[in-house]
Amino acid sequence: MSAEPTSQKIEQAWETPAADEIVELTKSHVAGLETTDDDSVWVLAGMHHVVLHTIGRKSGTEHKVALPTWNDRDGHRIVVASFAGAVKHPSWYINMRDREANPRVKIRTQSGLYWSDHELLVEGAERDEVWEQLLADRAWYADYQARTDRTIPLVRLPTSERIEA
Repeated sequence: MSAEPTSQKIEQAWETPAADEIVELTKSHVAGLETTDDDSVWVLAGMHHVVLHTIGRKSGTEHKVALPTWNDRDGHRIVVASFAGAVKHPSWYINMRDREANPRVKIRTQSGLYWSDHELLVEGAERDEVWEQLLADRAWYADYQARTDRTIPLVRLPTSERIEA
């Protein structure tokens, strides 16, 4: 298992898939992440990933999505609700906004399963500061922001407690 990176700067060396492709790719990625702790699955394109578990705000069922993470200055994982610059927010983010359905979320990392009291960074000085830090390492998110009129939210995933397997 690799440690979290000290440098998180990554140059985009891939073509961004279309939104419908992203949905299908993440399903297969989740399946792979749930079967191994191997770096070849957990660290893609130099980025560590998590499996985020949310509860559907309408269905009440559990949903899982694989997302790349970036660590803020305090070492908390940040996921970006960019959906590659799509017009609408990704479903996982919409579910997370519903605090009744998702008062906290479950995240699987390469090293285990945890609860997180997630923090939505949608607007304001803190969000803008974290966004600028993120862009210094992951410049392609500026391109995603340019594709949409919505402000791309960030979600901080502090680890609250470990879940025993």
